[in-house]
Amino acid sequence: MNPLIKFFRTKIYTAFFLLAVILLIGILGYKFISDYSWVDAIYMTVITLTTVGFGEVVPLDYNSKIFTIFLILASVVIMGYALSIITEYILSKNNLEELKYKKMQKEINSLKNHVVICGYGRNGKQAAIKLLTHKKSFVVIEKNRDMEERLRLDNVPYIIGNANEDDVLMQAGVDRASNFISALPNDADNLFVVLSTRQINKNINIISRASNESSYDKLKFAGANNVILPDKIGGDHMASLVVVPGLMEFLDNLSIVGKSSINVEEVAVEKLFSRQKVKTIKDLDLRKKTGCTIIGYKDENGEYIVNPEAELELATNSKIIVLGRPEQIKALNSAYNIE
Repeated sequence: MNPLIKFFRTKIYTAFFLLAVILLIGILGYKFISDYSWVDAIYMTVITLTTVGFGEVVPLDYNSKIFTIFLILASVVIMGYALSIITEYILSKNNLEELKYKKMQKEINSLKNHVVICGYGRNGKQAAIKLLTHKKSFVVIEKNRDMEERLRLDNVPYIIGNANEDDVLMQAGVDRASNFISALPNDADNLFVVLSTRQINKNINIISRASNESSYDKLKFAGANNVILPDKIGGDHMASLVVVPGLMEFLDNLSIVGKSSINVEEVAVEKLFSRQKVKTIKDLDLRKKTGCTIIGYKDENGEYIVNPEAELELATNSKIIVLGRPEQIKALNSAYNIE
């Protein structure tokens, strides 16, 4: 629980305790000092504490008047204290929510080269889980306010708003982001968001979801670098489990969305060589140093080579793809300070 809320709740409990005490004192006082019945004692105490101005049940004697004066003065102080605490608690709770939003927006404003996820449905949430696994900073844009509770429980930074509006995209830092994932269920919405994002940031890498194959070319034309068809991928995957079941099960266990273990890593050549002269794959000797095996190479032009030769020279702005057990990948990241 937030310390501020806990503090105010403690004060509220104190206020209610004081109200209960003064109410009990009033009832007992009228019962035994004025010799009222229990009902009359409760009645006199309530009208005295609330200062409604009704008359006494019976005329008060000297002792009863002195007691009533004490009760009125005490109740004014306690009631005033209780009302101020309750009001302060309500206002502070609203202010606390506002402070949370401001704090989260401040964190979002500080992000750079992050990922923006548009939509927090099935695909958007899975993307967020994967990014958390790889410790990548990201922001979620979600239009449906009913999803806010889930976003809070998942402890992810978010913005409630319509991604079709440029102001919302700017609020999420699209102009500073390195990647954008549009995971909206409607292809038309994805198309509009991709188009808007590309206009704001010419260099951002855009990945969009598509439900229909007919939307593929349109999304690519709008500026998406990659278009994912979840239904097609799911169907291909199921068919592959029939054709080459052993291979697919092996590939599934390499790096599964939602699991903390990572078996495949993509590493920029610059991180491996630092300021040294570019060398060959053989010179890296990653197998001996970390236990990882190089299974792929992406050159500076974006072309992939599967199972590259040991004598292949590594060019600047290229990447290698390595395979290993989680502890081997961790050793690789530690050895070369890869985040």
